[in-house]
Amino acid sequence: NACPTSVMLYMANKCVDTAKSHQSTKWFMPWGPNKCEIIRSFDEAMAKKIEANNIVFAVHIPQQNMEMSPWFQFMLVILQLDIAFKMHNQIEEGALATVDVALAYRDDTLSEWTEMAHSVEQRELKCKFNTQKNYENEGRYYDCDLLPFMELGSVSHKYYLLNIRLPVHERKKINVGIGEVKDIQLVGIHQNGGFTKVWFAMKTFLTPSILIVLVWYWRRITLMTRPPVLLEKVIFALGISMTFINIPVEWFSVGFDWTWMLLFGDIRQGIFYSMLLSFWIIFCGEHLMDQTERNRFSIYWKQVGPIVFGSFCLFIFDMCERGVQLTNPFYSIWASDVGTELAMAFIVVAGICACLYFLFLCFMVFQVFRNISGKRSSLPAMSKARRLHYEGLIFRFKFLMLVTLFCAAMTVIFFIISQVMEGHWQWGSQKLELNSAFFTGIYGMWNLYVFAIMFLYAPSHKRYGDNQSGDTGASGEEIQLTTTITHVDGPTELYKMTGKAAQE
Repeated sequence: NACPTSVMLYMANKCVDTAKSHQSTKWFMPWGPNKCEIIRSFDEAMAKKIEANNIVFAVHIPQQNMEMSPWFQFMLVILQLDIAFKMHNQIEEGALATVDVALAYRDDTLSEWTEMAHSVEQRELKCKFNTQKNYENEGRYYDCDLLPFMELGSVSHKYYLLNIRLPVHERKKINVGIGEVKDIQLVGIHQNGGFTKVWFAMKTFLTPSILIVLVWYWRRITLMTRPPVLLEKVIFALGISMTFINIPVEWFSVGFDWTWMLLFGDIRQGIFYSMLLSFWIIFCGEHLMDQTERNRFSIYWKQVGPIVFGSFCLFIFDMCERGVQLTNPFYSIWASDVGTELAMAFIVVAGICACLYFLFLCFMVFQVFRNISGKRSSLPAMSKARRLHYEGLIFRFKFLMLVTLFCAAMTVIFFIISQVMEGHWQWGSQKLELNSAFFTGIYGMWNLYVFAIMFLYAPSHKRYGDNQSGDTGASGEEIQLTTTITHVDGPTELYKMTGKAAQE
């Protein structure tokens, strides 16, 4: 399946709770040997004089003869109410549906159900009636938006059971004015087991490879006689954050019931985002500054400050949603109007900021290119071999800068899409589906990029003579500041050169 997630539809069965006391310990099963007493419709209930409060909507996840698996990673459930139009029982403006919901699990078909969560939630109905409201159209259904219902951060059990009640209380105005509810449908979304396995395998393979390069890079820096420059420190930090996001701790989520894995993944992603965005700013900046201004992290606080602040805001926003869901899986920031507006505003602002950042980065890269073109004017004065050597350097550096821009563009697009994906279920549309190749592609791209940067910017530990080029004008330090590309030259030589020209 090309899509990383699967969608399942469930229609709730209506069970009759005959016990007068409503003991909450009794679980209602929609089918199987312990099947509850089922009624087909509310009309039948009225004929049998069964009150609405005695009806329990039961949903078993997954469908019969299937089981859930820890490989599914998470489970998102969306609620859809089927409400029929009646002249004397219409949906009022801003009607709130109050849902009393309990979730239970078991790992085999014989054992008892164990309660996992219980909550009384309110969800605002957003429904339209597309034809005229008259007696002829009674019984037609409203067109209602999907409602966020539940999110589980791990799928560690085989079977789940939801018992949903719509308690009616006229005096307290509970579930009054929500129209005539005919049925409850649920949409269950979970990650594909196959996609999870590919994802884990990729992480398991990439972790040691980046780690080896990281260790090698650090050894290179410690072998030098001079202290590492800011750029080298930042590259090392980038390597560490890439390794952190690579470590496949998710393997544990298959064996253990760790509901906080989703949140932990988000935090790791956030740290990596802020590191990567800061790195690009410093990377371009260091190729613009002259030798006197370089190597001072304090110069970048204006650019790095907002990035860190933005990441912190994302973290707070995530804690409000995923953090609370650790204790109450039925909580959703999208359930209230204020929450929805906040979340929407947040996503829009985050998207705009990401675009502005990208434009700013383009501007910086443009300046770097202009700075380098300025250097080319001093090339004709050199000997031919040396000039060709520098022409090659400049070409390679420009290529690296364009690759950086491409990575930045893809990252910004990925960030915006993943933000929208978080919210799009809450907006009730099911159009957006991401290809799993896109996820793995972006992830692979980051790894390759970090790999290449560490490789290209590792300082050389040897001091080569400059006899190959037949030009003895090169200073010793310039040769020492070389990298491993062709074992004599590389971007760091250019780094040196841009600094000199900026100084002049």
